[in-house]
Amino acid sequence: MRKADGSPMSGGASVSAVRKLTPLEFANIVDAGLVEIEGVDAIPRQDTVVPVVGLSEQAVTFEGLQPVTERTKVLSSRPARDASFQRLVKAAYKGRCAISGLQLRNGGGRPEVQAAHIRAVADDGPDVVQNGLALSGTLHWMFDRGLISVAKDHRILISHNKVPSDVAARLITPGQKLLLPDNPRHHPHPEYLRFHRENCFGHGDPM
Repeated sequence: MRKADGSPMSGGASVSAVRKLTPLEFANIVDAGLVEIEGVDAIPRQDTVVPVVGLSEQAVTFEGLQPVTERTKVLSSRPARDASFQRLVKAAYKGRCAISGLQLRNGGGRPEVQAAHIRAVADDGPDVVQNGLALSGTLHWMFDRGLISVAKDHRILISHNKVPSDVAARLITPGQKLLLPDNPRHHPHPEYLRFHRENCFGHGDPM
């Protein structure tokens, strides 16, 4: 950095991370960058008006185009929707497995449960809390394969010809009834449970 007389500056503004340029410094920087290149037209100075032919001076509005917002990204992005669904379901069940009752957390304090879709995404199941259950990894696997399901009264249904009784006793809460979120608005929707019973578990509503 140099003073007006061209001598070097020391301390003060010369060591600042950010400072204003003087008009002379700015002009020197611009002139240094405008080097003539053979075969390329000179770049016009700031005071030169370059007419643009064929373009209207009026702003043009493109209909149907909307700005990309964070909400748009979440609604259109599968990874973002998955992450949001996982977070909301785990929070609704307070990190506790709805079938085993276990509330395990990892070293960072995050719940080890997974958010399972009741009606799968492949079957047009939505990413809403009412279509989710917080389940441990093993029970999530069993639920997705129809080895267990949930009755209308929230009793846990077990496919006894595929799940040994001792395994069921170890994995499922003693009352064998679904542990629900505190907020009734987050309880699993009856229609999603019915869909799972009929299409995954292979049974209609038990008597």
